[in-house]
Amino acid sequence: MGGRCGSGCQCFCEYSTSKVLVIRSKLAGVLNRSIQVLVIAFVVLYVCLYQKGYQKTDNVLSSVTTKVKGIALINTSELGQRIWDVADYVIPPQEDGSFFVLTNMIITPNQTQSKCALNPSSKSMCTSNQDCKRGVIFGNGVQTGICVHYSASEKTCEVLSWCPLEKIVDPPNPPLLANAENFTVLIKNSIRYPKFNFNKRNILPSINSSYLARCVFNDKTDPNCPIFRLKDIVTKAGEDFQTMAVHGGLIEVQIRWDCDLDWSEHWCVPRYTFQRVDKDPVHNVSVGYNFRWDKAGKFDILPTFLNIGAGLALLGVVSVIFDLIVLKCMKRSQHYKEQKYSYLVDHELLSNEEDT
Repeated sequence: MGGRCGSGCQCFCEYSTSKVLVIRSKLAGVLNRSIQVLVIAFVVLYVCLYQKGYQKTDNVLSSVTTKVKGIALINTSELGQRIWDVADYVIPPQEDGSFFVLTNMIITPNQTQSKCALNPSSKSMCTSNQDCKRGVIFGNGVQTGICVHYSASEKTCEVLSWCPLEKIVDPPNPPLLANAENFTVLIKNSIRYPKFNFNKRNILPSINSSYLARCVFNDKTDPNCPIFRLKDIVTKAGEDFQTMAVHGGLIEVQIRWDCDLDWSEHWCVPRYTFQRVDKDPVHNVSVGYNFRWDKAGKFDILPTFLNIGAGLALLGVVSVIFDLIVLKCMKRSQHYKEQKYSYLVDHELLSNEEDT
């Protein structure tokens, strides 16, 4: 009996081939075609058109520089009338991908390195020199070990510091540099997609120096102008400039390049969005963001074939799923199963086995 296949290795003695079974059923036909149409629509509309699955993509190499302009006149009892220009309110003069504009301050005039009494608090109050530890850093200076009069009724520890010390008061409201809302900032952004050897700037080729000297960004009238008024930036972020300028805030300016390089580069233009990123009542530690996101796509035959192949594979999955529905879920599933699967015995092999 050595020529016969045992039950344990029967699968090695069989060969299965596909069999086409045509089921004339309206329910089965409509259901099958509906699933196929959904798969084809998914591949064509979502994968190919919406996700641009026929394109090769590349991430951006980007650089950003800024230049702030504006002059403000303030009049305070401490400083009198004073003009503030870029050198005064942009601190530091240059930052990487960002800029800082001073809008408010608590003025402490005529500070010098000397000795003075600490501002009164539960930890700085004293009654004798024994309450003050010499050489200990406290507040804005180093304690001298001497207890001195802060006022006629209060005594605090003396420190070596920049004196007089900053007053513990709320910042001025309205802000001192309220006119900063009219300051402007020129944002220069250069991008490069190395895979496609594509370079572009947000100062478009159609922009000349005369236009750049007079334009201010506006969504409708000047969407390509790279000069922004600070009040407009804050307003588009959903905030009021004069309110935010009292204590300050952090605004993200996002420059989005989403370019389809299968079309003319005329359509590859930046889109600007603004949002405040330091006003989160839950996550309020180390607030702010520092990232840029851009991408570009261009037709490539390899991703096109890969996505078409994936779509054809999905159609094959539809056949498998529908076979399960027909053979397991429909009323005549047992009849369909008998028609789909038939067994053919090799007569020559059978006669040889009987002879042995």
